[in-house]
Formats: sequence, C-alpha cells, structure tokens
Amino acid sequence: MTTRVRLRDNPTTVTLLWVIGVVTLAGSAAVAITLGPAGLSVGEVASIVVGHLGGTAADVTPIRDGIVWDLRLPRTLLAALCGAGLGLCGAIMQSLLRNPLADPFVLGISSGASTGAVLIVILGVGSGVIGLSSGAFIGAVISFALVLLLAHAAGGTPDRVILAGVAATQLFSALTSFIVITSADPEQTRGVMFWLLGSLGGADWLDVALCAAVVAVGLVVCLTHSRALDAFAFGEDAASSLGVNVWRVRVTLLLATALMTAVIVSVAGAIGFVGLVLPHAARALVGPSHRRLLPASALIGSIFLVWVDAVARTAIAPQELPAGVVTALVGVPAFAVILWRRKARP
Repeated sequence: MTTRVRLRDNPTTVTLLWVIGVVTLAGSAAVAITLGPAGLSVGEVASIVVGHLGGTAADVTPIRDGIVWDLRLPRTLLAALCGAGLGLCGAIMQSLLRNPLADPFVLGISSGASTGAVLIVILGVGSGVIGLSSGAFIGAVISFALVLLLAHAAGGTPDRVILAGVAATQLFSALTSFIVITSADPEQTRGVMFWLLGSLGGADWLDVALCAAVVAVGLVVCLTHSRALDAFAFGEDAASSLGVNVWRVRVTLLLATALMTAVIVSVAGAIGFVGLVLPHAARALVGPSHRRLLPASALIGSIFLVWVDAVARTAIAPQELPAGVVTALVGVPAFAVILWRRKARP
C-alpha cells in the first residue's frame, strides 16, 4: 500500500500515466474509425481529417471521405465525449454521496432524462418551446429531486439514497415504457427502445459540439470544486468545519451532473455501468485526490466507450448492438471484481 501511494504521488509517474492515457485515447479513436465494412487504414483516416482541417486534401474517393468525416469520426468523437461525461458524473456522485454504488444510471437520473426526452419525441410535449436536451434535463432534475426526497424521508443514509434511486429508476422506466407502448407507432417504438438501450448511430457534428461544450463546462465546474470534494470524504460535518459550503457545493455539482447526464441521454440514450465502474479504476490508478481523479475518470471513460461503440457496430455486423448492452456485458463482471476486491481488502 505504501509503495502504491508513493507511486501515485510521484509527479513523473503521474505525467507518464497521462501521456499513456492520451496516446491510448488517440490511438483507440484512430483504430476504431478504420473498423467497418469499408476497409480503411489509419493513414487514410489521418489524411482525410488533416484535409478537412485545412491541410493537403486527401487523395481518396468522395465516398470514403464521407464515411470518415460524416459518419465514423463524429460517432467516435461522440462516444469519447459521452464516456468522459459518464465517468465524470459517476466520480462526482460517488464522492458527494460517499457511496461506491452511486452513478446516474443507478440513481434514476438516466431514467428520468429518458422519460423527459420521450415526452418530447413521441408526445410532443413542449416541443415548440423546449428541445430534446432541455426535456431530458428537466426529466433528470425531477427524477433526482424525487430520489433526494424519498431518501430524506427514509433517513438520508447512503443506502437509503441507493434504494430511492432504484425506486425512481423503476418508476421512470415504467412511465417511459407506458408512453412508448400507448402513443408510438411500431416504427417509433423500435427506434426509441433501441435508443433507450444506448445508441450512437445517429451521431452528427451538432451532437458532438453540444456534448463537447457541456462536458467541458462540467469538467471545469467539477475541478473548481475538487478541494471541496476531498473534504466530503471525511463527512459533511468535517467538510463544513473546513469552510466548505456543503449545500452550495452539493447543489452546484448535482445540477452539473444532471445537465451532463441529460445531454448524454438525449444524444446517445441511457448507457449504464460507465459511471459506476470506471471511477473505481481511475481511483486505483491515480488515488483519491479529485484534482487527479476527475480528469482520470473522464479519460478512462472516453477510451472505454470508444471501444464499446466499435464492438457494438462490428460484433454482429451488419446488425448493430446497443451500446448499453455491451457496457452491461463488460460492466457487470468488472463490478463483481470490484466488490470482491473491496471485501477482500483488510
């Protein structure tokens, strides 16, 4: 344990880990773009991207150019951004609630966002005034407010928060299913149900820009509260005694989490287990300090979801798996290992 802590605190080791992580993310994205029925090389991908960014135009056919620039590149970038946002949300919620099981999916935020988005898409509620992301955000806030209300009424302990989240997840999932079954036609039902399981198939550059802006702002907001989150590790009373405005920090970070979750759900559906499992992996690599943990969770989440999306669209080609199915197949065994290691730790 002493050796592990010493390595985590070594600036050279930390810098090396960041370099490896960034290179791994860039390499993963480049390789993921080449995967698919239209065989592409990393060199072709790089030349097409450079050409669109103002460099020498790539010597490729318009079809191959379109496959990279209009289809695979925005999809891969969106996967990286969604993974970063979900990893960051999971780290924040686990720290705020002091519960290793907390994440937007378990606490009902994703389900609430899904209900809000479905109300806009299928019933057209407020569609002339608010957009899909706004509807998802309102649903996420309502869901999490319900979770906090139920948890407070039951005593407010971390275990009660998780149980309240499970109840909210079931409630909003049932509402979503009811809306889809009673109001959607068969084609809408198939599309919405596939989307609710997590799908990056409809990614475009507008989605990438929206998600990038929200995740970037969310990361900045969370990093500015990293010291407060470190104080939360000792409990709310200890954090308050250290000068932390507990109520303000909690509201600010929970709203940031709800906003990121809502935008991610609106563009990619409800993808589970990313925010639950990956912050634990980040914590094992860089330690509990949130100045390092938050960006590490975002980076690992990006790499993970890039490969999840690559597997989802190629594993059973020409059909496509929902991303949420792949994350569950990987996340459940990984989470079982985490639980086993926590039990085995003295």
